[in-house]
Amino acid sequence: MSPVDAIKSVLSQYAGFGGRARRSEYWWFFLFTLILGIVAGILDGALGTDIGSDPSSTGVIGIIVSLALLLPGLAVAVRRLHDTDRSGWWLLIGLVPLVGGIVLLVFFVKDGTRGGNRYGADPKEAPQAAAPSMA
Repeated sequence: MSPVDAIKSVLSQYAGFGGRARRSEYWWFFLFTLILGIVAGILDGALGTDIGSDPSSTGVIGIIVSLALLLPGLAVAVRRLHDTDRSGWWLLIGLVPLVGGIVLLVFFVKDGTRGGNRYGADPKEAPQAAAPSMA
């Protein structure tokens, strides 16, 4: 899956928590979010829209970008957990300091289950082309 296709896929399923997401889809969107956050921080600094005097504070543009990408980020994380045959509720383990983040990282890096699972078909399997009918 190309980076552009992965990002388009996540944004087209903006709040779609059902189904499964491949590793590439999740990580390309993660990288996109990271780069967009850096760009927003640079713009906030250049335009003087920082909130507070602390250099690490988030500005107005950063807050807008973060809020805009929050829901698709949660949705793709849940779909990624679904690909490893886990419930989206596993995201809550991230609230446990240190250990939770490590556990989620392992889940997100792990290959998805082969074939279909309770959350849908394997996203790595190419859709079967319809066989020509012999009429």
